[in-house]
Amino acid sequence: MSEKREWKRIRERLALTLPVRVRCRETPDFEWTEITRLTNVTPFGAGFTLKRPTERGRLLHMTIPMPRQLRVYDHIEDQYRIWAIVRYVKISTSDKCIVFDVGVAFIGKRPPASYETEPWRRYDISSNSFEALAAGDDILIPVYSEDQRTHTRYNIAVDMRVEALNENGEVIESEDTVTEHISGKGATLFTTLNISQGRFIRLTSEQQGVTAHAAIRSRSTGADGIPRIHVEFIDKEWPL
Repeated sequence: MSEKREWKRIRERLALTLPVRVRCRETPDFEWTEITRLTNVTPFGAGFTLKRPTERGRLLHMTIPMPRQLRVYDHIEDQYRIWAIVRYVKISTSDKCIVFDVGVAFIGKRPPASYETEPWRRYDISSNSFEALAAGDDILIPVYSEDQRTHTRYNIAVDMRVEALNENGEVIESEDTVTEHISGKGATLFTTLNISQGRFIRLTSEQQGVTAHAAIRSRSTGADGIPRIHVEFIDKEWPL
């Protein structure tokens, strides 16, 4: 078999429904873990579903009882512990519940150094090769938020219910508020909730009949002394 054919064979996705433990740190002080099952896997990545939101470019830590022939290190360990970068997220509905179909690429045994203090940072893969034992800094490049000024922003007050979820995916804080301005990609909202940069939140407008998930990109306080959060929608564009 030629090297090209061998490379193609090993990259083919196998439909192995293995259990997997997925850990996500949204901030240095907040993380959650979800047990789910793989829908497919290769030595270089996997697909699975989550009940919690995530976004393209985020880092996840995965623990899988991976067949040893599919591993690129830790062949003698019972569990395969590997870091992955989210490559795509698609929202769907299962048993009337929202789930997130996630595809990840494995990046190796160690995350970038910035992960310790800024776990919300997003990345892209800078190399097509999979270097399992390389540091994440060697194969990843940071991705920065899209400049909201490139999208039309409307200075209108859209009603919003902001909901923060705990480690179990349960709503622990909520507030009814309005936007200061909004675009299809993101919004600025007034809030008294102390939700940190990097957290995922759920936003619902009963007026417009829309629910979306968003990531908090930053916080600020205006000249009027009112705190604000600046968010980017991660599962859809807001219909305007």
